[in-house]
Amino acid sequence: MKIGFIGSGFIAHFQAVAIKQVRGLEIAGLTRRSNSEATAKFCRDNGLGEAKIYDSIAAMADHVDVIAIYAPNYARIEVMEEIVAAVKAGTKLKGVVVEKPLGRNMKEAHRLVELAREAKLHTAYFENQIFMKSIQTQREQLVGVTKSMGPLTLARSAEEHAGPHEPWFWDPTRQGGGVLADMGCHSIAVGRYVLTPPDKDLLFLQPQKVTADVGLLKWGQPQWREKLLKDRGVDYGKTPAEDFATGMITYRNPETGQLVKAQFTNSWMFEKQGLRLFMDGVGPGYAFEVNTLVSPLNVFIGDEAAEAIADQESALEKSTSSRGLLAVQYNEADLYGYTDENVDMLEAFTAGRDAMLSWEYGLEVQRLVMASYMSAERGETIDLTDPNVIAELDTYVPLIQQGKGRDQLM
Repeated sequence: MKIGFIGSGFIAHFQAVAIKQVRGLEIAGLTRRSNSEATAKFCRDNGLGEAKIYDSIAAMADHVDVIAIYAPNYARIEVMEEIVAAVKAGTKLKGVVVEKPLGRNMKEAHRLVELAREAKLHTAYFENQIFMKSIQTQREQLVGVTKSMGPLTLARSAEEHAGPHEPWFWDPTRQGGGVLADMGCHSIAVGRYVLTPPDKDLLFLQPQKVTADVGLLKWGQPQWREKLLKDRGVDYGKTPAEDFATGMITYRNPETGQLVKAQFTNSWMFEKQGLRLFMDGVGPGYAFEVNTLVSPLNVFIGDEAAEAIADQESALEKSTSSRGLLAVQYNEADLYGYTDENVDMLEAFTAGRDAMLSWEYGLEVQRLVMASYMSAERGETIDLTDPNVIAELDTYVPLIQQGKGRDQLM
């Protein structure tokens, strides 16, 4: 299957690394972007496909089977409209992929779903953490236990690192918010997933309420605001975004009436080794835990030897140190689930169906993220069983996303 990338930044490169481990998937093209030459060279050097660079989406669409949208959040609608136009002009595509989040708000997310339906395209919502082998394996390992003891009742999920790579990620008006929009969608999705009984639909659990809080704890301080302005060109003195978010979502099992809870915590101020994913779940008489900083490989680099390290991120994504005792993850793309989400997409589109996580699924994740922003903004618990609240969320745009978060955060 030939896949074409729209976007050639960090996530496109990471997905290319993941595809090195996927049989039957070829990166046939990329649309021209600032870093497209380097991404295309990586693909060719690693035998991942021709990776021809095209000047437009329409030009690439006729030469691929699937298009993956790895463009920035603020460009998603425009990109999808061009894909739909190509399909209406006669291009035959098996499906379209979008990297999380689906949109910056519910209006954008709904529009993307509508466009995919309009073009009759199968969809894949790429939420890699659900596909992590550790998450899938604990699920399989605990099947017998959950049947006899009952499903998990509490899940906690966290993703934390020192901050994004690209300047647009720091800009709440272009990205859609701060760390809650960027990484909260991960933690909210995986929390709901692990609480869901293994034999039930992904959206089986019914959201009841959410209480959330956000803060600007590091990057709002004067010295860090200055560094962000100098390094990224983003002024958090004027249009800040949250660098910390936490919350609790309550779900109801519609068959038993039991209430279960999923806690999420995310930050752009994690000052340890680098990116950390931490998930755990507790059930009656059993539990599981995932911590990606626990690695079978550790290395030590002293002060004198540290000067020889050219790329500290070769050990771990978002690494903040190149010396001392370092945890090394030698296959991050597989560890974080990127490999398996590509395998799932390949199998689904080949069979002529949506991926395990469709864009409709992404729409539900988006709603919970927006409800979390609403809770933090208003300082109150949001009732997710109230039809009026659900309707309001469809048009809600957080103040932080509007660039008006100064009064809330500072």
